[in-house]
Amino acid sequence: MSMSEVIDLTRRTLEAAFVVSAPILGAAMVMSALISVVQVLTSMQDATLSTVPRIAAVGGFAFWLTPWMMRKLVMFTVALFSDFRHWAR
Repeated sequence: MSMSEVIDLTRRTLEAAFVVSAPILGAAMVMSALISVVQVLTSMQDATLSTVPRIAAVGGFAFWLTPWMMRKLVMFTVALFSDFRHWAR
């Protein structure tokens, strides 16, 4: 396997990981921003107030997006293994 093939495989793997994880990370960021605004407006600085909704949002998005994430990962894996001879040289 040449260095350019390794770099291409690594790039494709990181792209797939980013595409799959981006919606959940986005949900966590949006929820954190909303919680921060609410904490600033109400002057409540409780750790539980910031943690529980963020965990609920991430869990909800992960549950809702699991079929889409699995399709993306299966498509990546099938594409990788369908051309496996190319990578095994």
